[in-house]
Amino acid sequence: MPNALNRAIRRSIALYEIGKAGVSLICHQSERSFRCTLGADALVPNGYIRELLFRHLSAQASTTRVVRDSGDESALELAPVYGNEGMNMKKVAIVGAGQSRYGDFPEKGIKELFFEAYKDMVESVDKGMDPKRIGAAYVGNLGSGGFQLGNMSALVSEFVGLPYIHTVRVENACASGGYAIISAIMDVMSGAHDVVIAGGVEKMTDVSGTKQKYWLGVSGDTEFERLAGTTFAGLYALIAHRHMHQFGTKREHLSMVAVKNHKNGAQNPKAQFQREITLDKAIKSPPVAYPLNLFDCCSTTDGASSVLVCDAEIAKEFTDTPVFVAGFGTSSDYLAIHDRPETVTLEGTKRASKKAYDMAGLGPGGIDLAEVHDCFTIAELLAYEDLGFCEKGKAGQFIEDGRSQIDGDMPVNASGGLKSKGHPIGSTGTGQAYEMFNQLRGTVQKPTRQVKGAETGLVHNVGGSGGTVAVSILRR
Repeated sequence: MPNALNRAIRRSIALYEIGKAGVSLICHQSERSFRCTLGADALVPNGYIRELLFRHLSAQASTTRVVRDSGDESALELAPVYGNEGMNMKKVAIVGAGQSRYGDFPEKGIKELFFEAYKDMVESVDKGMDPKRIGAAYVGNLGSGGFQLGNMSALVSEFVGLPYIHTVRVENACASGGYAIISAIMDVMSGAHDVVIAGGVEKMTDVSGTKQKYWLGVSGDTEFERLAGTTFAGLYALIAHRHMHQFGTKREHLSMVAVKNHKNGAQNPKAQFQREITLDKAIKSPPVAYPLNLFDCCSTTDGASSVLVCDAEIAKEFTDTPVFVAGFGTSSDYLAIHDRPETVTLEGTKRASKKAYDMAGLGPGGIDLAEVHDCFTIAELLAYEDLGFCEKGKAGQFIEDGRSQIDGDMPVNASGGLKSKGHPIGSTGTGQAYEMFNQLRGTVQKPTRQVKGAETGLVHNVGGSGGTVAVSILRR
């Protein structure tokens, strides 16, 4: 391998390790040129170079470029390029968002629920919208109890008047909606379509409790965890118990999350549970899996949501107040928690959020509010830590100090979260984006839960016990 190229690769690796390198390397030596772009086929003269680059450079939506090259090794310099600079990628905006009421609706199926969300989205577009401009729909859905496993995206798309478009069902367990959003964003970024829908829908309450457990259980490890008799409540209980043992987290800290989110959800007209609870009631509620009790667990929910994503260059054709996509990231993790290096960390959250932060060019301190995946109260505490809002092991103090309250320095789950707003699995991620869209535009239905002055928000959606994670950063 030429020395200049070897030096360039080692230089790029060093840049990456301090968070500055990106997805491609361009290196020149004399008249020879070497180029390898992550995620795309490229002519690379040395297989070892390709392997090394793919191993050490991660997709952060940025590039590494040559800024000085006089033809000798000592003059070769590389520099990082952040965001979309230097890349032929379009900027993306959200110009409309809608959501159905979340709850128990035996009279409605997935078609009716999705139509309600779609109609609400269309009405939110300030300058109106021609449905013919929509080129694709990405719809998050776990399975709706088996009602329509195949072609459900085509079913709900044609029901709202959108036949003959590119439509895809996105399934990544509870993170399906978050992945639907990022699929829509990447579609528009690539230039494939100018206007796209990211949606989600789930119908969970019209099947038996036994069947609900089956549909939820198959989102975890089915070879060992499920056959051993675990449930998601049981798995998160194990995580909570370990967190309490390792960091001194108190049982009351879990209930504080529930109290906060019910307080916020009581002010959300579309939430499933619009009532506050006391700390005493939360602590004394019936046990589910120690240390989790009833108010530590989210519910099963019917609901749908829809977000209108478009090329930022045409956003003003729809509204004068678009919300822009600043960054996003996704990550998987070992599905079974016994295979993970740490029980009390969701590594997928850390990796997905780092990608989103790097792409947006900011850190946790640049976030004004967040919607996080609180399927269980311990999950919200983990999110505080893994998203970087507080140090590892300090989540209990974070909630106790009131920092995640609406009037705190890092408001979390102003919507009520999954705990109070509800958790219709396929719709959860897009429902979080619906909330963030309105928060950043100042159009939350009840001003009592409007986060004042918010400019940048983070949306965090987790599949199962952390097997998949999607993080998006939105900016007004």
